[in-house]
Amino acid sequence: MSIRLLVTGANGQVGWHLQRTLAPMGEVLAIDIDSVDLTDTAAVSKTVRGFAPDVVVNAAAYTAVDKAESEPGRAFAVNAEGAGALARACRTCGIPLIHLSTDYVFDGAKRGAYLPGDPVNPLNVYGASKEVGERAVRDALPEHLILRTSWVYSARGNNFLRTMLRLAGERDTLRIVADQHGSPTSAEDIATALMMLLARFAAGERLKWGTWHFTNAGVTTWHGFAEAIFELAAPSLPRRPRIVPITTADYPTPARRPLNSVLDCSSLERNFGIKPRSWQEALESVISESVASGRNAVPS
Repeated sequence: MSIRLLVTGANGQVGWHLQRTLAPMGEVLAIDIDSVDLTDTAAVSKTVRGFAPDVVVNAAAYTAVDKAESEPGRAFAVNAEGAGALARACRTCGIPLIHLSTDYVFDGAKRGAYLPGDPVNPLNVYGASKEVGERAVRDALPEHLILRTSWVYSARGNNFLRTMLRLAGERDTLRIVADQHGSPTSAEDIATALMMLLARFAAGERLKWGTWHFTNAGVTTWHGFAEAIFELAAPSLPRRPRIVPITTADYPTPARRPLNSVLDCSSLERNFGIKPRSWQEALESVISESVASGRNAVPS
């Protein structure tokens, strides 16, 4: 069955992959801030009514974590107020919403992986704005599916992978935090997981609304992630820098980060049959695809 899909955040990492992954399912209208600003309630409502999609996927977000500390108004406008406006527009039109969120709604103090129902306690403005956005979606629209993820990267956009590859051409030594734990997650794999959920919806299955987690499988640190990146990308790098492990305290940033960002994704697998591949396998695919496509693995 062909369905109509409205995707926000078209120019973001996940939004870019969603457009390509969801295209075979039907008609996809992908919008970004240049076409429809989520903080413009009237424009959001007009777009949802006019296109009349079967499902809306909200991949739009203000994701500049450190900058959000000095721009809280902008972060909350997009991540909280914008999410709420989109959910209300969907409720008015009787359309379900899939909304992407983040591990940063948690404070990282838990031992072990976070379950979807665990208490939230964000440490920074970005996480707080996303948590308020989650509540706005829940309050406005019963037919919602919130999907939290973590440490998102791809071969395009601003992310840790591309930063590491850029720095490889500039520095002989890199100091990388080794006491924050999480699961690096490919933006393409997030798009594939959403496609699997939407395929069930298109087939007439009633989705189980609520909050879920999806990341690639396995746990590492930013230091471990960097080591894996340079190991796989070595043939296309001008040099392989030495990676020195440091603590969070050694690398102060405007926004506090949770030491534990690990999300438990088992409920998504039990209920929807979505089993994520390992973060190492996903990373290898992202780097291999970048090289094979002729786009240099090192950002220009």
